[in-house]
Amino acid sequence: MTEAPTVNWRDVCRRRLARQGLTVPTAAADLVACVRAMGGAHAQVMAAAEVSIGIRVAGITRQDVRRALWEDRTLVKTCGPRGTIHLLPSEDLGWWTGALSTVPPPNQQPLGVRLSDEQMDEVIAAIGDALGEGELTIDELDEAVVGRTGPWAGERVLPAFQENRPRWQQAVQPAAFRGALCFGPNRGRRVTYTSPARWLPGFAPLAAGPSAATLVRSYLHAYGPATEANVAQWLNVPRPWVADAIGRLSDELVRVSLDGEERWALAADEQPGDDERVGVRLLPYFDAYGIGCHPRPKVFPGIATERALPNGQAGPVPLLLVDGVVAGVWHQRRSGRRLAMTVEPFGRFGPARRRELEAQVERIGEVLEATPELTIGEVTAAPHL
Repeated sequence: MTEAPTVNWRDVCRRRLARQGLTVPTAAADLVACVRAMGGAHAQVMAAAEVSIGIRVAGITRQDVRRALWEDRTLVKTCGPRGTIHLLPSEDLGWWTGALSTVPPPNQQPLGVRLSDEQMDEVIAAIGDALGEGELTIDELDEAVVGRTGPWAGERVLPAFQENRPRWQQAVQPAAFRGALCFGPNRGRRVTYTSPARWLPGFAPLAAGPSAATLVRSYLHAYGPATEANVAQWLNVPRPWVADAIGRLSDELVRVSLDGEERWALAADEQPGDDERVGVRLLPYFDAYGIGCHPRPKVFPGIATERALPNGQAGPVPLLLVDGVVAGVWHQRRSGRRLAMTVEPFGRFGPARRRELEAQVERIGEVLEATPELTIGEVTAAPHL
């Protein structure tokens, strides 16, 4: 058996950073391409998604992200990797839903609460039918779904923080995965949902197998080299699902060795540029880079494992990167147009690094249309769990 060629960790970091516009920002005209290169922007906290995109795309502000989402509709807000809310390129939604439609529903409820396969299909059909008529709040969608299915769908048996929710709501994520639901614009402070087929004319889910291969290919392009376990963790899917997708890509992949562990990489991956260092970058909550990159001990070395991976989870803490490796944490607090930003480096920060950090702080202020104030000191804010 031929020994897998060894790849250099520094080159892996440089390639990943360059692919995502974290070395040289992407041109504003390529905003959607940048979101594609990230594998989607996590949007559970919308301001974090705006910063994730804004630090990678030259000259834009949060208004440009909002325009792409709600006016141009070149981005769509829906359930993406791990079932969490993401902004994805609208033109890619066909293969995203084609791939994710085959993912088994996570967090199965007890038998007395769980929807049967037949009930799940019935509820998702009802969701798609109701949302085809316009944007609906969750309460409006509740009435529409129960009216199309039956009282059983509205029984309040689904555990929630304050009170049980209607049984049918466990179908929201599967409905998004199957292309029956996405987010519409807020109505005041109330979230709305709509049908992708209505919101994005011409949309239709694509074939599952080729779509899964496309999804895994996109991950390896952004975050490779990676193991099957890394891909499965990113998507929250079973390992056999990943293995099947990788099997479809066998002609495009090679095995490489990183620190003695074999990983998959795209055979066509080009070498990174000659820059020896990328410098300082500030990443917000749930940024795609911190979540997608492995191996974790190299991305989050030393004290970063303790401070930036609460309960082993990437995402709940904003990250300070130096040359693609976590080297600190930070926190922001907004009051009107004032944006107070506290940054805690884990090591010595000389004048050159300080200047790079100040430039990043200014850029985040531009994206959020705020006036930033930098403090270097201990970050005491709790993780966003």
